[in-house]
Amino acid sequence: MPTPAEQRRPRRGPSAKPIDRPTVELPFGMKNYVLFAVAAIVIVAGYVALSKGSITLAPILLLVGYLVLIPWGILAK
Repeated sequence: MPTPAEQRRPRRGPSAKPIDRPTVELPFGMKNYVLFAVAAIVIVAGYVALSKGSITLAPILLLVGYLVLIPWGILAK
């Protein structure tokens, strides 16, 4: 009589078929990653401008980075 462990897992013998693993697609394409990189550069530039004391350029760069480029990078196909 087989043990419970032997009942749960059948042994693989020479006749066992190899498992076909599904291919994994990346969720974003190259265009998306380029937009993310541009957004990161714009956001860093905004924080640098903010540290230098800019009260007009820094908020514009940060808003464009966070509210335009990142969503565009997510939604672009």
